[in-house]
Amino acid sequence: MILYRSLLFVPGAQEEVLAKAGRFPADILCLDLEESVPPEEKTNARELVRAAVPELANAGRSVHVRVNSIESGLTRGDLAAAVQPGLAGVLLAKTQSPQDVRDVDVLLREQELAHEVEAGTVELIVAIESARALLRCEEISRASTRLAALALGGEDFTFDMGVARTRDGRELDYARSFVATCARAADLVALDTPWTDIGDIDGLVADAERAKVVGFGGKYLIHPDHLEPLHRVFSPSEEEVAAARKLLAAWEEAQGRGLGVVQFDGRMIDGPIAERARHVIEQAQAIGSP
Repeated sequence: MILYRSLLFVPGAQEEVLAKAGRFPADILCLDLEESVPPEEKTNARELVRAAVPELANAGRSVHVRVNSIESGLTRGDLAAAVQPGLAGVLLAKTQSPQDVRDVDVLLREQELAHEVEAGTVELIVAIESARALLRCEEISRASTRLAALALGGEDFTFDMGVARTRDGRELDYARSFVATCARAADLVALDTPWTDIGDIDGLVADAERAKVVGFGGKYLIHPDHLEPLHRVFSPSEEEVAAARKLLAAWEEAQGRGLGVVQFDGRMIDGPIAERARHVIEQAQAIGSP
């Protein structure tokens, strides 16, 4: 099981930050060539990211790179710098349509071939960051076989909608539910937008829990101080794992007796509930929990 609880953005133009990125225990390090890189630094950032990808991958880290949108005209150059052995995935910024996804798929295949990377092995995450993209989210989710996740970009989405981001997050309720539903229907992971108030950990936790309850499996973040709280939210607790093991044992014993449902702790347990318990156990094993 690949973990997507935490995806830490690392500015691609900041050599000193890239150099220490490996010490941060994010599930995925996402080296950024888009939002954090000013236009005059794009070329330099590409060279720094090109060097950082193999170093981090060789240290056992899962590395993604966020590339500029298809509309920007920078995507091919970004991918030429990023794609190489060791790169696990790419995040396409400001995805607007299924055609954007198809276009980046072609560009990825081009770079995989050029850099002796097995075709189709670099996974793709696309960022839903506008009203237009949200309305086409279902089509976008089915536009490439290499898609692994849909990501909600809250800052750009609310800007596009002409509304402000708030601490209680009500302005993202519909977008979160719709992105999570489209992701689930396409068997993808839903990834939530970063929490931008670095010092407000209580707000971060509440925001992550709002995303989790509608189906998000993880969250992008912009500061390493957010890692431990996010991992708590998106990881099963010891109590949840223990309960899942007991439930699954009761279910499997009932299955052995030919029963389709079983009573457990006063509840009726059927197949979907047992599968949910199995997922909790698998996630705990992937994290390394006992």
